[in-house]
Amino acid sequence: MSAARTTHETPPVERRPEFHIFLPQMRMGLDLLVDKARAADAAGFGGIALMDHLAPPMAEDQPMHEAMITAAWLAAHTDRLAVGHLVLCDALRHPAVLAKQAVTIDHASRSRFELGIGWGSVPDELDAYGVGDTAPSARVRRLAESLEVITALWGGETVDFEGEFHRVKGARQLPVPLARIPLLIGGAGRKTLALVARYADWWNLPIYALERLEELRPAAGGARVSIQQLVAFVPNEMERAEVTELAGRRFGIYGNGLVIGDAAQLVDHFTALHDRGVERFYTWFSDFADPETLAAFGADVIETMAPRGGARPWT
Repeated sequence: MSAARTTHETPPVERRPEFHIFLPQMRMGLDLLVDKARAADAAGFGGIALMDHLAPPMAEDQPMHEAMITAAWLAAHTDRLAVGHLVLCDALRHPAVLAKQAVTIDHASRSRFELGIGWGSVPDELDAYGVGDTAPSARVRRLAESLEVITALWGGETVDFEGEFHRVKGARQLPVPLARIPLLIGGAGRKTLALVARYADWWNLPIYALERLEELRPAAGGARVSIQQLVAFVPNEMERAEVTELAGRRFGIYGNGLVIGDAAQLVDHFTALHDRGVERFYTWFSDFADPETLAAFGADVIETMAPRGGARPWT
C-alpha cells in the first residue's frame, strides 16, 4: 500500500527561481498575519509558509496560533499565494487527520495548499507535551509511516496499514485532492533523504547543510530544492548600519543563515544559489516582514530575477 512518488523528472535548468515568505506566526494576531500575507502577494511572492510548534522555541511565553488553522485562515483571505509550512511536525498529528485537513484546505483554496512536513526539530517540545518519541530514529520511522498513510488515503481507495506507530484498517477518505498536493520534506539525513526521493516534490535543505548541497543532491532524487534564508534588506546606504545592527542583534546566532544586503547584493546572492540548483527561497525577513520591505524586495529583487510575465533578464 503506497501512493509514493517513486520517479521524478529532472527539473529543467531554465526554471526561474521562486520566492516565498516564511512568516512565523508568533507575536502576531490573525489580522496582522493577513495584512502581511496580502502585502507579500502584492509584492510578487509566490507563497507563504508558517511554522509549527505548540509553543514558540526559545520564546515559550509568547503567543502563537496553531499552524493548520492559521494556514486555512490565510488561504481564505488571499487569492493567489500558495500556503504551507516550513515544516509541520509529524508527531503533532495523526496522519489520517492530517490527510483530511490537507485535502480540506486544498479544496477551500482551489489547490493552493502545499504540505511541508518533517520529523520535528525540538525534542524537548515533544517531551513537554507528551506527543511523541524524542529519539531521532523513532521520529524518522514515524514520518515514513505517516507519509505512506497520507499518500494512500489521498488516492481515495480503501487503505489497510499495520505499522510500528500507525494502524489503519478499512479506512477510506473522500474527497480526494483536486490535483496532486505538493509535498515538501525538510532535512539532510540519509533516512530523511530516502523519504524525499520517494515522496517529495520539494526538498528543503536546512541552511546548516547548504555547503553539502552538491554532495547530498543525488540522494534527493528528482525533488526540487528549496532553502530557508534569513534576509536583512538594506533599502539605502543611509540605513545600512541600522539594518545590520538590528539583524545581528535579533538573528546573529544564525551565522550564514542570515544575509544582509541591498537589492543588487541580494540579487547576486540568490542568483549564485539558483545557479547551484536552488529553485525556491523561503525568505525570512529580519524586520518581521514589514510591508514596505516586502514591496521593495519584490520590486528590486523578485522582479529582477523572476519578473511576472517575463523571462530572466540574463537568459
